[in-house]
Amino acid sequence: MAEGFLKSFATELKIEIEVFSAGVQTDGLNPRAVIVMSEIGIDISKQTSDLAEKYLDTGITHLFSVCDHAKESCPVFPQTVNQIHHSFPDPAHAVGNEEEILNVFRSTRDLIEKFCRQLLLNLSKSQE
Repeated sequence: MAEGFLKSFATELKIEIEVFSAGVQTDGLNPRAVIVMSEIGIDISKQTSDLAEKYLDTGITHLFSVCDHAKESCPVFPQTVNQIHHSFPDPAHAVGNEEEILNVFRSTRDLIEKFCRQLLLNLSKSQE
C-alpha cells in the first residue's frame, strides 16, 4: 500500500522518485490490499515485492519500513541511506468475517496514507 501511495503522491506533488517495495520475505500481494486501495482509486494490482537484499548496493537514498518485523530483520544498509521506520498494524493478521477484515485493511490503509503524504511533503521541502 505504501508503494501505491508514494507513487500517487509523487505524481501529485511533481516529485521525481523511484519507489520499490521490498521486504525480508516475499509473501506476494495481498488481494485485500488491492481491494481497499482500489476503493480510493489507486491500482496496486501489478506491484511486486522483492527481497530487501536486492537493493543493498543500488544507491537508494531512503528506506522506509512499515512494520516492526521488517525493522528488526532488514539487512543492514549503508549509513548513507536515510532510514525511517513507522510501525503499522499488520492487517494480514486480522480475524473476523470478510467485512471486518476489510475494515482492518481500510484502517491500516488510512494510517499509511497519512504517513506517506507527510513523508513526501517533508522530502519535497528538503529538496527546495
